[in-house]
Amino acid sequence: TLFKMTHILDRYYTGHFSNQCCLCVLQDSGEDSHRIAQSPVVHVRGLCEAVVEADLVEALEKFGPICYVMMMPFKRQALVEFEMVESADKCVACGSSEAVYIAGQQAFFNYSTSKRITRPTNSDNPNSGNKVLLLSIQNPLYPITTDVLYTVCNPIGSVMRIVIFKRNGIQAMVEYPFCLSCAQKAKAALNGADIYAGCCTLKIEYARPTRLNVIRNDNESWDYTKPYLVRRERGKGRQAILGEHPSSYGDNGYGSHCPLLPLPGNSRYKLSSHDIPEVVAYPLPQSSSYNNHGSSSVAMVSGLHPTKMNCTRIFNLFCLYGNIEKVKFMKSVPGTALVEMGDEYAVDRAITHLNSIKVFGKRLNVCVSKQHAVIPSQVFELEDGSSSYKDFAMTRNNRFTSQGQASKNIIQPPSCVLHYYNVPPCISEDQLLRLCSEHDVPGFTKFKMFDAKPSSKTISGLLEFDSKTHAVEVLTVLNHYQIRIPNGSNPYTLKLCFSTSSHL
Repeated sequence: TLFKMTHILDRYYTGHFSNQCCLCVLQDSGEDSHRIAQSPVVHVRGLCEAVVEADLVEALEKFGPICYVMMMPFKRQALVEFEMVESADKCVACGSSEAVYIAGQQAFFNYSTSKRITRPTNSDNPNSGNKVLLLSIQNPLYPITTDVLYTVCNPIGSVMRIVIFKRNGIQAMVEYPFCLSCAQKAKAALNGADIYAGCCTLKIEYARPTRLNVIRNDNESWDYTKPYLVRRERGKGRQAILGEHPSSYGDNGYGSHCPLLPLPGNSRYKLSSHDIPEVVAYPLPQSSSYNNHGSSSVAMVSGLHPTKMNCTRIFNLFCLYGNIEKVKFMKSVPGTALVEMGDEYAVDRAITHLNSIKVFGKRLNVCVSKQHAVIPSQVFELEDGSSSYKDFAMTRNNRFTSQGQASKNIIQPPSCVLHYYNVPPCISEDQLLRLCSEHDVPGFTKFKMFDAKPSSKTISGLLEFDSKTHAVEVLTVLNHYQIRIPNGSNPYTLKLCFSTSSHL
């Protein structure tokens, strides 16, 4: 089953996924699925968490020239496209007869069901590149600013311009000088790496634009060829008595630095020792460095179902990514709500993981609001009879109220498997299914209960659904549902979150 599902995932990342393909792959017998036609694209599994593109190239280029690599960091997988099918043949054959190690861990290989990895540039030339890189930052627990990306990318080669945008989560474009070598080295050295330990993972591809246009220098865009651009703009306002910031903040707004991400050992992917250190130092996130430039702790959510979504259900979904202070539906814009969260980092996490997901047949659009607080004005009644405004600041269901509590939350994107906990031991699988039916949400297809200590007062486990959308809808409706048991004094609060498991 794992083999078949990885090939479905492979088709998705190469841009050739379809429902028909999914059906065909799942209907094949396990024996037939291993006889995939030869392809220059190889699917690599079992990678270690710290692997980057350069590690793959270093380990596999002995089989033949490699023209493109697609990293799947959170799946610990990758697609590698060789220039010739014969090279892929050697790679797959060698992997089946002996252990092949990538970054010190054995990896596993098979042909991809696609003949070519789709590039964002859509170029017909498989060896084409671009001096502008597209960076997608996955699981961004900390703020991503131009200072952070410059510190990450500049040691590989002189960065000319950086632009950060938040249309589909947090993404950025980084422009290098005219030759492609710096961009190629940066992609190889950083693709799949974590900016901070265990989060802010980089997925890097070549961008479509060949040049970035920057109109101001700030936390979200910077032109390093025009160092005085920001000063000219600031000069239009009032003169600051003590300068731009206290001297203790440092020139880049960050405090002490911490080495987190060593560059690959292969000298082809780094400059000489005179140019950069052996280890790149990354700044530790500090609240003083963010300063709310172009950010807000309020998210605007549109595309909400008019009868099935309310303030409580928005809380149930968004509380997985940060504390919720207030939720308010906008009377002037039907199907749209403002969600005030604990800080701007929580908004960034919500955008990254919830933007564009489907809930009750409608696709959510989550973005940063221009408002910096939710004001309880123009309160009205929603179609389900509940209030259009609700304050959640004092609720015990917020999951990031202390550092210890926040550390227990694993920030996960929506998946088809839900982790349930805080359930009374007397609750059975049938009772949970009945609960789904009573609230008109899809039932789960697989159920797993974790072993609990005899003295434990609650149980936990996993629920697998037919699709990610079904799991999202169940979590939206049933998260924090009050389970009452006969002769019980206090109800149990059912708690749900997305699991790190992809299937049971």
